[in-house]
Amino acid sequence: MYYYKFKNKILFSLQLYSEFEETTEYDASLIKDTIYFLNKFDPLYSRKSFAITDSSLLFLENEGLHLLKKDPKEHTIPKWIETKIIEKKVISINTSYPNWQECLKCTIPPKWRLHIIGMGDVGGTLTTGLRLLGGDYISEVGIYGTNTNQLKRWDFEINQIFSIDSNTNFPDIRIISEQEIFDCDMFVFCASVGVPKVGSNVKDVRIAQLEGNSKIIKLYAKMAREKNFKGIFAVVSDPVDLLCKVAFLESNTDKNENIDFEGLSAEQIRGYGLGVMHARAVYYSKQNDKTKDYIDEGRAFGPHGKELVIANNISNYDEDLSLYLTNKTITANLEVRATGFKPYIAPALSSGALSIINTISGKWHYSTTYMGGAFMGAKNRLIHTGTEIERLDLPTSLYQRLEDCHRNLVNTI
Repeated sequence: MYYYKFKNKILFSLQLYSEFEETTEYDASLIKDTIYFLNKFDPLYSRKSFAITDSSLLFLENEGLHLLKKDPKEHTIPKWIETKIIEKKVISINTSYPNWQECLKCTIPPKWRLHIIGMGDVGGTLTTGLRLLGGDYISEVGIYGTNTNQLKRWDFEINQIFSIDSNTNFPDIRIISEQEIFDCDMFVFCASVGVPKVGSNVKDVRIAQLEGNSKIIKLYAKMAREKNFKGIFAVVSDPVDLLCKVAFLESNTDKNENIDFEGLSAEQIRGYGLGVMHARAVYYSKQNDKTKDYIDEGRAFGPHGKELVIANNISNYDEDLSLYLTNKTITANLEVRATGFKPYIAPALSSGALSIINTISGKWHYSTTYMGGAFMGAKNRLIHTGTEIERLDLPTSLYQRLEDCHRNLVNTI
């Protein structure tokens, strides 16, 4: 292990960095603040930073689907570093990113400013949920769109939501200008075009929106790069996970079409589509005595789409029951469409408002984060040192399903 001093911080690594001033392990162990572990991974397949919450994460050879899986190997590290990991005071930084030093000063705001782009059915419902539930964590929600009267309507309506209890906190809702879009802590992309009409013969409604929504998100990804945006770039529009990858690549491509990784880092981008898939799995699991324990013991993985993986029970996994729940969950939106309505209320609240509030409050939730070339949905939380992904003892047959899912996501874009 090598130890360094740099900009009043303590860095350590398994690799030699000749450009830093070396220090002793003893001096490094005296630091009471966060320490930083340095690695060198290909930034096309890895994040710029993440939370070290397990000693095995210090020994990763690359980032990929195995981030979901507990490492059975025993790794020997100094006791004081193990204590730091337990205290959530270790951040991994990928020095292959040209602007990696920015991670040395990253902080989480005490109250967040959110800006939402696209105030249609999903954006409006999402904003309503944030107004009702986000007062303890959100200071302001800015709303932006191309329909002026629609924005005014939401401004009037949502700002008139109050409780008789004057102590209840409600974040302010404000119409913002185009110049203000990235003056926030979290940008929420809810814009969408080409949503298939109810009654159409489109079988995969989410993928049908990829081309149109890709064109829009590319514009905002470029804008985020130009504005040097350091907050979270949240994607709610379909297909969530693929649009995350589009945003990542577009933001990191320069004017000459070269990828330079000067834009959004992978961990800045999060997709919010898995929350409703989990909620739908809960709904259907309650209709069968054999799957009723899903709410406590089951898990959801993967995208907001056909590659979804539902596990009925992590400790007592049953392939047939899991496939049953997976199929019911994937087709749930079609059941709503069969009633003559678009399915947007549950997605806007379960994937959107509730999951976003859990993100900014540091709680476990379902969202999409970057795992080795794909934005893959799983249970995770955002803590002060970065993203912590839940690691589990995964049954072999379940892990094989996850490998298929991850491979398809990587190869799609």
